[in-house]
Amino acid sequence: MKSDPFIPHEIDTDRGTETGQETGSSPTTVSLIVPARNEARNIPWVFEQIPNCVDEVILVDGDSDDATVSMAVLCLPSVRSVRQSGPGKGNALRTGFLAATGDYIVMMDADGSMSPAEIPHYLHFLNNGFDFVKGSRFVQGGGSLDITRFRRMGNRLLVAAANQLYHASLTDLCYGFCAFRRSFLDQLDLHAVGFEIETEMVVHALRCGLRIAEVPSLELPRRSGSSNLHAISDGRRVLRTLLSERTGTRSVHGPEPGAG
Repeated sequence: MKSDPFIPHEIDTDRGTETGQETGSSPTTVSLIVPARNEARNIPWVFEQIPNCVDEVILVDGDSDDATVSMAVLCLPSVRSVRQSGPGKGNALRTGFLAATGDYIVMMDADGSMSPAEIPHYLHFLNNGFDFVKGSRFVQGGGSLDITRFRRMGNRLLVAAANQLYHASLTDLCYGFCAFRRSFLDQLDLHAVGFEIETEMVVHALRCGLRIAEVPSLELPRRSGSSNLHAISDGRRVLRTLLSERTGTRSVHGPEPGAG
């Protein structure tokens, strides 16, 4: 692992890939996907920090019963609001990915735990030859102001399992701040309905031989409201995903409430 926080931690894969874009070139457009359910109080803080390099913001509404959608429109009149087609964060993200038109897709949460100001850092590595860029709280320059000791231990165990099963060198797994080339969406072949979609994306990127980088990210505390994450049950779903994808089978999980 490299010590410079501005040098990505490149994940080794068994085979290389052609990026489809020359190193050093810039994307034509960038789509930001923000799944949200009852995040009206957090949307203003998130949206006011979205950098100019983002061309399209897609809010995927998970059947909110507060003012999430109207607040998003008030903060950013150009926002595209779409309703997810079923329950769960995985469903919300897949809905957003299909609606996106940008060359690059960035995904982040609506609760204020991820800073949009970090987006240019992700895009820099996509512009320079990487295909899939994921944030890590555990590389030099990253961190978390929110993770509990229990969740940290669980993440560490799941990362170890992923590295053993897929011969990788990941430092973080259960963190959903990612960016990737939309041209690889079909190859990622996403089906997960819940929080485990973040793991499914990484595993499929590894299996496809995409060039992956982990970049430092600082996880902030949720600004208001309560999280839809359930550490034990969602951890089990992540582990099932790791095991089923490694053996080439895909288990069908029940729906997960919420999108955020």
